[in-house]
Amino acid sequence: MTSRTVVPPAGTPAPSSSLPSAAEGAVPLPAPAAAASGSSLPSLQAPPHFRQFETLGAHLAPNGAGGVAFAVWAPNARSVSVIGDFNGWQGDAMQPLQDGSGRWTAIVAAAHEGDCYKYRIESPHGEILEKADPFGFQAECPPRTASRVARLDYVWGDDDWMRSRGERQSLQSPVSIYELHLGSWQRAEDGSYLNYREAAHRIAAHCRNLGFTHVELMPVAEHPFYGSWGYQITGYFAPSARYGTPQDLMALVDTLHQHGIGVLLDWVPSHFPADAHGLGRFDGTHLYEHEDPRLGFHPQWNSLIFNYGRFEVRDFLVSNALFWLQHYHFDGLRVDAVASILYLDFSREHDQWIPNPDGSNQNWPAVQFLRDLNTAVYAAFPDVQMIAEESSSWQGVSRPVEHGGIGFGMKWNMGWMNDTLRYFERPHFYREYHQEDVRFSFWYAFDENFLLPLSHDEVVYGKGSLLGRQPGDDWQRFAGLRTLYGLMWAHPGKKLLFMGGEFGQEQEWHHERTLDWHLWNDPMHAGIGRWVADLNRVYRSHPALHRLDFSKDGFSWATTSHAPATTFAFLRHADGDGGDLLAVCNLTAAPLHGLRIGVPRAGLWREVLNSDAALYGGSGVGNLGGCEAQPVACGSHGHSIVATVPPLATVYFSDSAPPL
Repeated sequence: MTSRTVVPPAGTPAPSSSLPSAAEGAVPLPAPAAAASGSSLPSLQAPPHFRQFETLGAHLAPNGAGGVAFAVWAPNARSVSVIGDFNGWQGDAMQPLQDGSGRWTAIVAAAHEGDCYKYRIESPHGEILEKADPFGFQAECPPRTASRVARLDYVWGDDDWMRSRGERQSLQSPVSIYELHLGSWQRAEDGSYLNYREAAHRIAAHCRNLGFTHVELMPVAEHPFYGSWGYQITGYFAPSARYGTPQDLMALVDTLHQHGIGVLLDWVPSHFPADAHGLGRFDGTHLYEHEDPRLGFHPQWNSLIFNYGRFEVRDFLVSNALFWLQHYHFDGLRVDAVASILYLDFSREHDQWIPNPDGSNQNWPAVQFLRDLNTAVYAAFPDVQMIAEESSSWQGVSRPVEHGGIGFGMKWNMGWMNDTLRYFERPHFYREYHQEDVRFSFWYAFDENFLLPLSHDEVVYGKGSLLGRQPGDDWQRFAGLRTLYGLMWAHPGKKLLFMGGEFGQEQEWHHERTLDWHLWNDPMHAGIGRWVADLNRVYRSHPALHRLDFSKDGFSWATTSHAPATTFAFLRHADGDGGDLLAVCNLTAAPLHGLRIGVPRAGLWREVLNSDAALYGGSGVGNLGGCEAQPVACGSHGHSIVATVPPLATVYFSDSAPPL
C-alpha cells in the first residue's frame, strides 16, 4: 500500500475518556468481588466506563446472599426480560433505568451459579430476539449458544512472574513467542479437545525445552464456528467452553507463569459474526455495528464491523481488553487485523466504501479508538505489551500517542515476512538476482518496534508448510529451513513462530487435526527442534541479539571480500559490555571457503552456532570452534576473520561468548 499519514484532520473525535460515560444503574448491583487470595494484581485502576464488566452482565450476589443481578445495554428495545434455567425460560421482566443510559436491570433471586440464560428482547418493530449476554463470563459449549452465570474467583500462584514481567518483556528483553491453536496443538487419544488444565503442563514443558519466552494463544473467546479459529467471536468476555471453565483458563496462564513463560492473547476488535445470538442488531437496531453496509459489513470475512464512532462501543472494547488483562493475567494482547480498522476501503472495491469529506480513506474514529485503547491499557498495566498485526505502511503504529503515534508497543513486520518467504521459496540458482528481498527489511527495521512473525497465516490455504516451501532435495529443504530460522533470529526484532514450525511440520496446518508429533522420531525433524532450542538459548544469553532490537545502534552490515550475492553478513551490537555477534548466511547449496569478513576488534571470534552441525542434521562443515581476527583491514574495520560458511547455513560468531 502507499504511504499513509497519521496526522488527524481538524475535528477528529476526542478520546472516549472525555465523553460522558454510560450512567451507573439506579437498581443496586453487587459490588465487584475483591481480588482472589494470591492474586498479585490490585483492583483495576481505570475510569468506570472502561470497567463495564463490573456492572453489566450477570453478577452473583456477594457473600453467598443468593440471587443474580442482570444488566444489559439495549437502548432501543421496547421490553427486555431475562430467560433461563431458573425460570423455565419464561422470562423475568427487566426494568429500564431512567437515566438515559439505555440499560435494563433485574435481580433474580432464583438464579444461581452455572445457570444458563439469555436476554429476550422486543425490538422497536415488535420483533422478538433472544441474545446471549455481551458481558457473559461463561458460555455454553457450542453448538449451544446461551450464557452461563459464572464467578471469576481464582487463587493465583504467579506472584514471582507478575513482579518481574515488566523486565522480562521490555523492549530491551529477549521475546521469542510460540503461537498455538489450542484445538489442534494436541488432543486426547480419543480425539477430544484437551482441557485448558490438561494442556497447561504440556505446553509449559514444550516451551521450556525449546526456550520460548512466551506463548501466544490464538483467540480463546467464545466463537460458534470452530473453523474460524476463534476470529469470529460472539462471547467477548467468555473463554471458549470447548476447553473448560474460566478457572481452567486461569490455571493455564498461572501454570505457564510459574514456569517462567509469558502468555499473550490474540484479540479481535476488528469485526464480529452476524450469528442470531450475537452482537449483530442486538436490540433490533444496529447497536454495535454501522447501519450502512459500506461501513458496517466486512466483505472479505462476511462479518460485521464495530461502529468505533460510538462511545459505548469503544468503551465495550476497551473494557474487554482490560478485562482479560485483569482477570486472566494475560501479559499482552496481539490485536488482530489493525489495517482493517484503520482504513475505510480495506478489502473493498471503489464503490463499496464511503470516503471522508476530504476524499481520504483513513477511519479517524477507529484511529481514536486504538489510541484510547493503548492509552488505557498502558495506564492500567504498564508492564504488558500491546502488539499490532498491521500490514500497511501507516506510520507510527508503535510510537507513543503523545508523539502522534497509535501507541502500540510493537508491530508485526509483515513486509519482512512476505519478502523473506518469497526469497526462500526461490530455487537456489535464482536467488542471486533477488538479494534485495533479504536486504530491504534492514533499511526500515527501526522505523517501528517490529516483531518478526512466521504465523499460522503462512501455513494454510494451500501455502504449504514452511518446510514444504523450501526448494531442493530433502537435505536441502531441511538445511534451508534451519537457515531461514538462523537469519530470522539474528535479524533485528522480536520473534514469533507458529506451532509445528519448531520441528519442521511436513503438512500445512489444519484446525481439524493435530500436529504430526511422530515426526520428532525422525533425526532430521528432531534436528530442527534442537536448532530452534539453541537459537532461543543463544538469543537469550547474548544481549547483542535483543537489547538494541529497535535502535540503529544495534545493527551494522559486515564487509565481505569476494562474497557472492547470496551471502549476507551483519553484526548485532549491544550497549555496555554486551559484546557483538556476527551472523553469516550462505543461501546457496555450495560451501564457501576462505571468506574474509571485517570485524570490529581483534581476538578469537567463537563459533557459537552453526546450522550445518551434524546434531542438527547438517554436513558438519565449520570453523573448528572459531576464527582468530587478523590485523587485515576489510571495509571500515581494521581487523577481519577468514571463515568457512557451510552450504545453506547460518553461522554465528561472538567476540564474547557468555556462559550458556
